[in-house]
Amino acid sequence: MFTLATWNINSVRLREGLVARLLREEAPDILCLQECKSPVDKIPVEQFKALGYTHMVARGQKGYNGVAILSRIPIEDAGDRDYASLGHARHVAARLPSGLVVHNFYVPAGGDIPDREQNVKFGQKLDFLTEMRDAFHADNPRNSIMVGDLNIAPREDDVWNHKALLKIVSHTPIEVEHLGATQDAGKWVDITRKDIPEGLLYSWWSYRARDWDAADKGRRLDHIWATPDIANAGHASRILRPVRGWEKPSDHVPVLAAFDLEP
Repeated sequence: MFTLATWNINSVRLREGLVARLLREEAPDILCLQECKSPVDKIPVEQFKALGYTHMVARGQKGYNGVAILSRIPIEDAGDRDYASLGHARHVAARLPSGLVVHNFYVPAGGDIPDREQNVKFGQKLDFLTEMRDAFHADNPRNSIMVGDLNIAPREDDVWNHKALLKIVSHTPIEVEHLGATQDAGKWVDITRKDIPEGLLYSWWSYRARDWDAADKGRRLDHIWATPDIANAGHASRILRPVRGWEKPSDHVPVLAAFDLEP
């Protein structure tokens, strides 16, 4: 068995201490980070190595984007893809000793206006998802886990108010449709919702709220998916809401799952 966590850290250098705290307190075997905002050679790996996370594959760039996979289990770099040809560090994959592949994604947020004619970033988001869909159609994934900040809350109970957010980027029908097509293309199983099928679930709360906890206007933007051949091995899903209350937190919190598989 191994445990896996995914977390949009919103600057790994700024929040190095929070990453270390999570590794100490939860000790996932694998931690996938998004929005690292750091070149790979500037990621503060020494503290993570001291905690036993001696393996890393990552893609980075200065000040923006960036994805990293930290692991206590030996992993090898399984490559990356520049979806939508944006030149952004938004995908990296790692292969475990068993051959299982972990994909770590950071899908573009998409700006504020849900119209690709008025907002280039929204079009880039849809194109990114379309290329993900096409890639999964072309090469049907197996023995794979896909995690990350997908920047879409697909279900009505993945947001604090479904009707209020239908015209808000991250929950618009066209985004949900694109994410659904991406999921269907790889026959991906949403492990979190397999384990927790009912009820409101959030992994992100805006910095704009004066009291995020009291307002509780969250969205489930962070996901753990698995291919059908291993989906039944996934269990023990959790979203660590209290992490949003840590000092100088990310606006996202970690999402975890365990897999009854040989790593």
